[in-house]
Amino acid sequence: MPPRLSAFPKCYLDEIAGTRTMTVFDWIEMARGLPAEGLEMYDGFFTSLDSDYLDSIGEAIHSAGFEMPMLCCSPDFTNPSEAGRQRAVEREIAMIGVCRRLGGPGTVCRVLSGQRYPEVAREQGLEWVVECIDALLPVAREHDVIMGIENHYKDGFWKYPEFAQKQDVFLELLGRIEDQTHFGVQYDPSNAIVAGDDPVELLRQVADRVVSMHASDRYLAEGATLDDLRQSDGTLGYSPNLRHGVTGKGLNDYDTIFRILAEHNYNGWISIEDGMNGLDEMVESLNFLRRMVEKHFA
Repeated sequence: MPPRLSAFPKCYLDEIAGTRTMTVFDWIEMARGLPAEGLEMYDGFFTSLDSDYLDSIGEAIHSAGFEMPMLCCSPDFTNPSEAGRQRAVEREIAMIGVCRRLGGPGTVCRVLSGQRYPEVAREQGLEWVVECIDALLPVAREHDVIMGIENHYKDGFWKYPEFAQKQDVFLELLGRIEDQTHFGVQYDPSNAIVAGDDPVELLRQVADRVVSMHASDRYLAEGATLDDLRQSDGTLGYSPNLRHGVTGKGLNDYDTIFRILAEHNYNGWISIEDGMNGLDEMVESLNFLRRMVEKHFA
């Protein structure tokens, strides 16, 4: 089966999960008619974990003609506080259950490593993240849910960027987790750009472990270069000169990305993170991704 497409409302993230001026039900209704098969969720969208409430979300998703392929969660496994790390594990246990309830077996539950706290050394952070993931793997197996760790920049509600943002840290962390059935990579090429890494090179390193993918694009403001955006730590961050755009019109080489995915027989979901300039752009991005799937997975 070729990859299927889903949509994530990055454009409405703060309205749904922050200010609460929109509900997840509003988004599901707005998404009707999008050229996609799935709607990705974010744990911050939920105002309750009550079974009836969650079931009503599932019913809304299915009645709109979609599946729920991935639940995006942002556990903070590098919290310097042991109690904070334990809370992150307990929250993730709950979210794995929600993921199974809304998406069924084989659904991806996105995890992160945690924040890059200044006082947490690299080796200590890696040890804590592996410890937390190892504690969660039995739960993922029990629910038949796949934890997908993303090469992320920063959860929108975090103070610090992602601990494993840079490719070398991400790959070292990945190498310490042996499970390849219920743990894999949630690949985002644009986040590699934001980290100052090469998205294609990262994909070549992790292609055999990719379980889901975000597909957005970035482009430079007129006159800007990547060197203009670099921060002192070597990462790019979310500079105003690095902007969202229609997928396929930015810095990512999607032909090469899709070719590598096809060579590795990827059959998971590809989720568009878009709509920053309106749903028309999300539709255009989804149509581009559909053409890429047809071209490389025929």
